[in-house]
Amino acid sequence: FFNQGQCCTAASRVFVEEQVYEEFIKRSVENAKKLVAGDPLDARTSHGPQIDQKQFDKIMELIESGKREGAKLECGGCAIGDRGLFIQPTIFSGVKDHMRIAKEEIFGPVQCIFKFKSQEEVVKRANSTEYGLAAAVFTRSMDRALSVSSALQSGTVWVNCYNALHAQAPFGGYKMSGNGRELGEYALAEYSEVKAVTIKLTEKLY
Repeated sequence: FFNQGQCCTAASRVFVEEQVYEEFIKRSVENAKKLVAGDPLDARTSHGPQIDQKQFDKIMELIESGKREGAKLECGGCAIGDRGLFIQPTIFSGVKDHMRIAKEEIFGPVQCIFKFKSQEEVVKRANSTEYGLAAAVFTRSMDRALSVSSALQSGTVWVNCYNALHAQAPFGGYKMSGNGRELGEYALAEYSEVKAVTIKLTEKLY
């Protein structure tokens, strides 16, 4: 819910192993309900408004599509009050891969929680998107962390953390999430020009 979901690395799709699925939903809802909506300039506020009416309407329409397509609304799903562009932090469980809220970039305070059984399954499903900017793996197993990180089609993979951006680490996406990289040594290429010079020799080389 960072920045009301208005973040290019928003973790709007969360895949949770079935053994801890129900407990994860319970804790997610508890944390969402602790967010304090209000004036962004007030230090007590942890949840502000959406950027404009167009984005507000788009988010609300996607939330309604989640309800229609059969996802379970765990909390939120409504505007806050009748003034401003505030939307309640919203959590859906039982989300299926074909649903709009699973496929489209919401860019709002909406968390979609999926259930998975195996590592092979979750990697395949996580990669079944046209986007690939950022992902994260939470696990106690270093073997799993490395194997899943390698398999994910994402320009950035965080392990046991999220949104850990550093100037030394290149940042950019796969697929529809862009070309090239910001930050790190790779970013210098964006400020460089490569020239190819081809010369035909008149003498044969032996």
